[in-house]
Amino acid sequence: MKTRFANRTEAGQLLASNLAAYADQPHVLVLALPRGGVPVACEVAQKLHAALDVFVVRKLGLPGHEELAMGAIATGGIRVINHQVVESMGIPADVMDAVARREQIELERREHLYREGRPAANVRGRTVLLVDDGIATGSTMYAAISALRQMGASRIVVAAPTGSSETLRQMSREADEVIAVISPEEFRSVGQWYEDFTQTTDDEVRLCLAKAHGQPGTN
Repeated sequence: MKTRFANRTEAGQLLASNLAAYADQPHVLVLALPRGGVPVACEVAQKLHAALDVFVVRKLGLPGHEELAMGAIATGGIRVINHQVVESMGIPADVMDAVARREQIELERREHLYREGRPAANVRGRTVLLVDDGIATGSTMYAAISALRQMGASRIVVAAPTGSSETLRQMSREADEVIAVISPEEFRSVGQWYEDFTQTTDDEVRLCLAKAHGQPGTN
């Protein structure tokens, strides 16, 4: 059994082997959570002969306590609200709106930078393989699942090379399927399961997506 990945490329190749049932299916769409999920998803999409796109999600952190997620915004103008947090903390709508406006600027910056004019993929009625490089608490992934449900995805498969076994068990209640290569009971961080966990850059994301879309000069 694999105990650590050399890097995200190897992790993506191994994850793709666990997703072989979805190979050569025209309705399958691989969506990567940037930035770290993109090099993993590139390998998955290539081996499965599936379309690839990014799905940008920005957490809406409570001002002064940013680790506490009030909700999230995602590709396609979707806003997901964590009603439990909002109601228990008595968060006013104007606070939520102010944070959402700020995060929307960064979301749009990333979408413009990564897609370079390409439209976002249509998820309605499709099987979506939602890929990240690892899942610890899963807050971003939960937001992505909720957003994709709102957008009409017919089946959502969460896929990551590694993740906390407890988080993955809980996430299986929200996603249609959850697939991981390594899912240890003791899970401190995603990076501990990689020999090379260098931060993925915006340029690397752009290159992966350009290659997947067959743009000239990217081979």
